[in-house]
Amino acid sequence: MRKAVVLGGYGLIGAACMRALTAEGFAVTGIGRSRAVALASSPDATWVIRDIRAIDVAEWQALLADADVVVNAAGALQDGARDNLEAVHVTLLSRLVEATRGLPLRIVQISAAGAEPAASTEFFRSKARGDAILAAGARNWVILRPVLVLSPEAYGGTALLRGVAALPLILPRVLPEARVQTVHVDDLAGAVVVAAKGQVPSGLVADLTEPGAQSFATLVDCVRHWQGFPAPRFRPAFPDALLRLIGRGADGLGHLGWRSPLRSSALQALSDGIRGDPTAWLEAGGRPCRSLSATLESLPATRQERLFARSYFLLPLAIATLALFWCASGAITLIDPARAMAVLGGRGIPAWIAAPTVFGGALADILLGLAILWRPRARMAALGMIGLSAAYLLGSLVLAPDLWLDPLGPMIKVIPGMVLAAMVALGLEER
Repeated sequence: MRKAVVLGGYGLIGAACMRALTAEGFAVTGIGRSRAVALASSPDATWVIRDIRAIDVAEWQALLADADVVVNAAGALQDGARDNLEAVHVTLLSRLVEATRGLPLRIVQISAAGAEPAASTEFFRSKARGDAILAAGARNWVILRPVLVLSPEAYGGTALLRGVAALPLILPRVLPEARVQTVHVDDLAGAVVVAAKGQVPSGLVADLTEPGAQSFATLVDCVRHWQGFPAPRFRPAFPDALLRLIGRGADGLGHLGWRSPLRSSALQALSDGIRGDPTAWLEAGGRPCRSLSATLESLPATRQERLFARSYFLLPLAIATLALFWCASGAITLIDPARAMAVLGGRGIPAWIAAPTVFGGALADILLGLAILWRPRARMAALGMIGLSAAYLLGSLVLAPDLWLDPLGPMIKVIPGMVLAAMVALGLEER
């Protein structure tokens, strides 16, 4: 049985490649750095849990010793707290090429349409450098360059596309001059299988794209119609300057670990246009990729799809609300701690207990409010908010039960915040 190794095996593209290769009789091993995400993606698959950025040449040789094909579906959009473009797009390819010089296997590189040395973003430039290393040093390779990938799974830019298309009543007009082409994820995965089987020649560099192109506005309209939502009543223009400002804000969040599809690299790529030329793929004998309309017809627009799209922007809004609420709660207490201590002192609580309780609670509130903005700790912060809120409620039952009967309901109002934090904790799954 032929063996395939898929780098980035639980990503949107990597997971589709693993499924397609398995269906074609390959023994498939996926490589990823999170065991939890890997098992959630495909619990029955074979996984190697490693950070591919840390794998050296000797370890690659051991991992690929009996492989017939390695598919590189790993990638990152922009440098950030959890991503390094040079490491993933360039250094990785250099080590792979060095490790496979004496191995009789094929490398299938999933790059990106528009990957050129002089491209406008480092994403495309780093992809181009990695492609060049592969082409110059590997003995058996194929480079596939997809355009915007549409899939039943919503992730990154395609999740944002769904969310924008589902906005109630309005549909902002964004980048009206941008032209976009798409490719169905199954067409991409099918091309990987063809390359893995050796049915296209080594040295092929091919864009994977539908034959036509459409404006970004048309693409959004088509997605909205596919979702089953009515036409928008308002189409306000969205200024490019405001879009750039949002991109800079998203870049800042990237340093906190948030992989927002609104970062400047994605917006610049969209502004430039996401296009490719299918000629090389068709001339090599590859099957044509389906059009946008055929892609959407093949994807189910279910109730789950509509609920996801409608709620897409609610998660960041909930996180921002919790961060503001908890930081403000702690700051207000620290501005006038005497009033807070008076609440406890008036109920017979000694000062040596009241003071640390007030100051400790205020600092804990602020720390949790800041922690939820840091992506690696956001879920734990949300759970911490639930736990601390529960402690406040239980403590009030013992020390100040009269607060539960206060006409303004200060204790009752804690419960909706706990529910909101629980929704955030449950919604922070990336893949």
